[in-house]
Amino acid sequence: MFGFEVSGMDTSAAAGDDFFRYAVGKWVDRTEIPADRSSVGSFVMIAEKTSARIREIIEDSTKSRGPEGSEARKIGDYFASFMDDARIEQLGAAPLKPELERIAAIRTRKDLSAVLGGQIRADVDVLNATNYYTDRILGLWVAEDLIDTTKYRAYLMQGGLGMPDREYYLGASPRYGELRTKYQAHVARMLALAGFTEPEARAARVMALEVAIAKVHVSVDETSDVPKGNTVWRGDELARKAPGLDWEAFLTAAGMADQPRFGAWQAGAIAGISKLAGAQPLQTWKDYLAFHTVERAAGYLPKAFIDESFAFNGQALSGTPQQRERWKRGVDATSGALGEAIGKLYVERHFPPQAKAQAQEMADNVLKAFALRLDRVEWMSAETKVQAKRKLANFHVMVGYPDKWRDYSGLSVVAGDAYGNWQRAGLFEYRRNVAKLGQPVDRGEWFMTPQTVNALFAPSQNSVTFPAAILAPTFFDPNADAAVNYGAVGGVLGHEVSHGFDDIGALFDLNGNMKNWWTLDDMAHFKAEAKKLADQYSAYEPLPGLHINGQQTSSENIADVAGLATAYDAYRLSLKGAPAPVIEGFTADQRVFLGWAQNYRSKFRNAALRRQIVTDVHANAPYRALTVRNLDAWYAAFEVKPGQKLYLTPDQRVKIW
Repeated sequence: MFGFEVSGMDTSAAAGDDFFRYAVGKWVDRTEIPADRSSVGSFVMIAEKTSARIREIIEDSTKSRGPEGSEARKIGDYFASFMDDARIEQLGAAPLKPELERIAAIRTRKDLSAVLGGQIRADVDVLNATNYYTDRILGLWVAEDLIDTTKYRAYLMQGGLGMPDREYYLGASPRYGELRTKYQAHVARMLALAGFTEPEARAARVMALEVAIAKVHVSVDETSDVPKGNTVWRGDELARKAPGLDWEAFLTAAGMADQPRFGAWQAGAIAGISKLAGAQPLQTWKDYLAFHTVERAAGYLPKAFIDESFAFNGQALSGTPQQRERWKRGVDATSGALGEAIGKLYVERHFPPQAKAQAQEMADNVLKAFALRLDRVEWMSAETKVQAKRKLANFHVMVGYPDKWRDYSGLSVVAGDAYGNWQRAGLFEYRRNVAKLGQPVDRGEWFMTPQTVNALFAPSQNSVTFPAAILAPTFFDPNADAAVNYGAVGGVLGHEVSHGFDDIGALFDLNGNMKNWWTLDDMAHFKAEAKKLADQYSAYEPLPGLHINGQQTSSENIADVAGLATAYDAYRLSLKGAPAPVIEGFTADQRVFLGWAQNYRSKFRNAALRRQIVTDVHANAPYRALTVRNLDAWYAAFEVKPGQKLYLTPDQRVKIW
């Protein structure tokens, strides 16, 4: 086996008519979506294997216990407490009591603002595309100041919805109407489980408030508009710019009363939410806060709460028929709380130095290939090209794991206190982020743990992060054919690098400062090509009547085209002039493109597919596999001819880089 699963191909389909089917069709036919998943694919399969590995690490920590206060003891105690369902059942809803009592004690707008501020957490991140969504009324993102990346800035962002996006509240389709009815019933059931009287009336008030919040939210498209999002408000302007909240009480409770300035990422939404805080009845807000307190904590409460939460969030929203096993949820919870402590052990066991060295060599070749592509670009002016090459030379690719591990000595983990451990972990991470404000910027900070199956471009760092866990089969295998590796993980590497040179990357200079370094003509050409690609993707219809939003997914689609083209060139560089081998009848070019397609083999439940199309900035995976139709080399590799369904004339192929 050379790294590509030949048995998964369906060669009865012509590559030029349906490349996804040709490359992975039999895999799709024989693969069942696990009952505890809303989808299955390469990312999910690697994540499942990673989860099993983490379980071994955690269970070893549980058995060894380790000295009091050690990371091993904390890992073991956190997981064991989560898994102690008998203890959790015994405690019932009692762990919620202190927080619910604080909510019940709200008497004034100042009290409300203090409770809202005390609940804020560092759980959203737009530029790094890891999370656009929080159910807390506002989210916090602490990152480099976009204008001066030697400083940190606190960014406030829209939040407050229990369903994934404003469209779920405002959309006219019967599907959204059905979900709204189910959501309101879910709110009532959760409140009833927690012992509240009149749960239906409370749920109706919660639903009405969330609809009002949804109406002031901005769309995913607007959220990705960096210049518009880069709105700065002074601390003393908040009451005037966003009246309604008692900002002094809010920020004092949030531990940010001394901050002189804030980023207001979705300024209109923040102002709208603040207005609602000042106008909606206090009882409505108390019902809302009580529900979300119960909802967020459901995974750490008795089975009745877990089952009800899953019935809506898993089954209704995503179509997932079965709850994930408790140990899998425990692994996720423990990894979320003590991510780098587990990551340190993960790389010791599963990411040998030679794998890191080989992945780093691939990254170096991808950077070289992108530099050569810049040289060959005809549409870009010499002025812009100089700046592009300077930026590329300043790129930082972080492979596997951070140079400096996070310190968890300040996190208290108490055996038998699953709910308290979760609360303290969230507060610990929040305070770690807030503590960065006013401090020198750490350019080597990782925004993903080593065991995360993903990759990341951070525009303000001008860095690409490749965690150890994604550097695993089928994306990367040190023993596999280089062509498949370059098509798979090399394509992802190229994707992330190219983000530094797309419509968002153009806004950030070589030091990550927000400073457009493109000429007007160059940007006009880029946008024209981007529009062609957006139109190409908007023509795809994954569900009847529901098309991919080519504009919403534009940056990621551009990165796919550029990333795969760069990976193809990088593979050729890696040969150093030697002939490319033919393996099992497949040419090297074919293996590069098949490696790319294997990345995106997947199946989705319809509810999950709809959710992804509405909320995600990435196109649905099977359509990402079709990126190939923009590369000339793919046509030659598979003898794609005019008249075939995926054929594009040379002038229709998008070739930005």
